[in-house]
Amino acid sequence: MAEPVSVIPPVSVKRPFLTEQRRSRITAYTFISPFFILFSIFGLYPIIFTIYLSFFKWDALGPMKYVGFKNYDLIISDPTFWISFTNTLIMGVMGTVPQLIAALFVAIILNSSLTKFKKSFRILYFMPNITSIVAVTLVFSTMFGNNGMINWLLNGLGLENVAFNSGWWGVKIAISTMVMWRWMGYNAIIFLSGLHSIPTDLYEAAKIDGASRGQQLTYITLPLLKPFIVFVTLLSTIGSLQLFTEPYVFLGQSGSGSTREEGVTMVTYLYSEAFRNGFFGTAAATAVLLLLITIVFSLLNMLLTSRMGGDTGGEA
Repeated sequence: MAEPVSVIPPVSVKRPFLTEQRRSRITAYTFISPFFILFSIFGLYPIIFTIYLSFFKWDALGPMKYVGFKNYDLIISDPTFWISFTNTLIMGVMGTVPQLIAALFVAIILNSSLTKFKKSFRILYFMPNITSIVAVTLVFSTMFGNNGMINWLLNGLGLENVAFNSGWWGVKIAISTMVMWRWMGYNAIIFLSGLHSIPTDLYEAAKIDGASRGQQLTYITLPLLKPFIVFVTLLSTIGSLQLFTEPYVFLGQSGSGSTREEGVTMVTYLYSEAFRNGFFGTAAATAVLLLLITIVFSLLNMLLTSRMGGDTGGEA
């Protein structure tokens, strides 16, 4: 009779907690954690606290008092807020639309094979962007003064002085000019990178087919440059909504000058509410409304981008 065979139970091997896959994940999260920590402290927390503060009345010294939507009611019923909103849109259009057209024109010139010393011109056009905004505004304040260079040129042409530092349209023209001068070179560099991404074979084929430079610009350059145009337009729009330093320095040298109706923007209005009037609740509510307006413009830009993307197709 055969002896029974004893079955040895399998030994369960306990897997270590820190497997190779988990170690890789921990290492990856460790390397990217500084960004999320800093963003949470200096980005996410201020946004959440601003939204929270917009429902309270607070002067930064005493206790906070809950007032609900009263801060929003005060802002919406304040005529100065709507003037600041109108000024922001007007100066945004005046400073953005000509700037983008000029930046595209400069980028096309820099991308041309006929242009010499391209690197030097790129540096010169980009220099205003790295120059101190306060210094630039002070220089332009002198140029646009009552006895400044601009009025001197106008007088030389037989025209009268323009009140660039007090007139309704004069202030907007002066501030929009500062914005154009500062950001045109930056946007031109972005357009130039987009032009470099367009294959030269398309232009060579167009030349063989007898296409003129205008036709090449219309049917090759602009359609393939649409993503860069939309991107630059979005950045410029958001920047125009956050306009602060130029009007504050240009008009704020006389105490409450930056809150004058002809030059007040939404951000200068916000600053005045918080640090001059001590109404941090209404200032926070203004910041929330500005955030919502920025989101609306961003969504409109995304809608425009999707429609442009759908129009790129064509018949073979």
